[in-house]
Amino acid sequence: MGISAPLRLLPVAIVALALGACGARGGAVSALPSISDPLLQMHRDVSNGKIKHVVIIVQENRSFNNLFYGFPGAHTVSYGYSGKKKIALKPIGLDTTWDIDHSFAGFLAACDGTGSYPGTGCKMDGFDKEYAGCGHRGEPKCPHANPTYSYVPHNETKPYFALGKQYVLADEMYASNVDASSFISHQYIIAGQADSAVNYPTGFWGCVGEGSDFISTITKAREYGPTIPICWDDKTLGDELDKAKLTWAYYAPIWYGDGGIWSAYQNIKHIYFGPDWKTDVISPQTNFFDDVKHGKLRAVTWITPTWENSDHAGGASKTGPSWVASLVNAIGESKFWNSTAIFIFWDDYGGWYDPKPPPLVDYDGLGLRLPMLIVSPYAKQGLIDHTQYEHGSILKFVEDTFGLGRLAQSDKRATSPSAAFDFAKPPRKFTDIPSDHGIYWFRYVQPPDYHIPDAE
Repeated sequence: MGISAPLRLLPVAIVALALGACGARGGAVSALPSISDPLLQMHRDVSNGKIKHVVIIVQENRSFNNLFYGFPGAHTVSYGYSGKKKIALKPIGLDTTWDIDHSFAGFLAACDGTGSYPGTGCKMDGFDKEYAGCGHRGEPKCPHANPTYSYVPHNETKPYFALGKQYVLADEMYASNVDASSFISHQYIIAGQADSAVNYPTGFWGCVGEGSDFISTITKAREYGPTIPICWDDKTLGDELDKAKLTWAYYAPIWYGDGGIWSAYQNIKHIYFGPDWKTDVISPQTNFFDDVKHGKLRAVTWITPTWENSDHAGGASKTGPSWVASLVNAIGESKFWNSTAIFIFWDDYGGWYDPKPPPLVDYDGLGLRLPMLIVSPYAKQGLIDHTQYEHGSILKFVEDTFGLGRLAQSDKRATSPSAAFDFAKPPRKFTDIPSDHGIYWFRYVQPPDYHIPDAE
């Protein structure tokens, strides 16, 4: 499980701010605009009809500098700072058994801001103030004195580097949410917001808790606001797709038969208790391989990993890059390659060092820099995309591709990654991404993983 930083870690100055809670929780799903509405007529198909499938692969808890350290042309550094002290980054493999605090308090510590508003004017020199689990609670001694100042060895990230060199690597992708919670991040990638919630629930992720689970909120002052129950009724991209009679699927891990703790739609009441839960939320996620093989790919697909395939610190596994490569290879080898855009992103920074201060766009964002790969036969080859993106950028690309409306502030303000594509050129032929494990291994050899995934 992840390391949970107690609320008392918040700086006293921030707790002293008292401007009240921001916004109300989402109520019943509002009516969606019809296809003939002027709002939708403003949208255009950014792919000129060439993209009919969008696949969103969600990995876990890595900063850009940690995962893509040294990638040619991308903004990475070989050292960081603790105050004025220079710290050389050192390699730490994906298969740690310990985790790092990456709560809202962890973000504020890492930022070490100088601005009057919390989390602004970031010096990015406080990552050593985050709690690292190595050397505690029976975990092995830390690999070096400053474990948060690390990068993943290149021999473990070969599939990711291969994807970046063949397609597009975005090195200015930031979390839409200011905190570093997987729960919040996963809500943002389906709904563009998370009801001003912050950190993670007290129990189950969503409606399976039957109203007994709660989460903290964040105010416009970036102070902790009132605690609210989870299991919301917010409008999601799935709702927009349903309204437009377009298909979608969310592939998630099995966990106690309830769709998995990384199953974002488990927190949406009308999805969890409605027909979509049985038809569009699919477990285990390895069913994706069979569906694609048998000619079944929805208009929009989300895929979340198991704990051991997630790249998340603490999982004692390094199979994440092979897992992602196998998903891309499954699409690339199928009839869907010429009509698909794949977005691969990591949901939060996981506590790992990154030098780039996050831009301030509102009280709830942006968070720290994340990796994002854009893969398609129309993606520009070897492009390092320096455009500022966030969760909402992926949503906006989907909305513009299929003529859907906006969901929330993040997709309204975000820049679509449409410039990462060249739809004037014919589709490029797919080349397999080499990896240690392939589709067969994940489908038939790897044992099921029933770990309870990280709560952060």
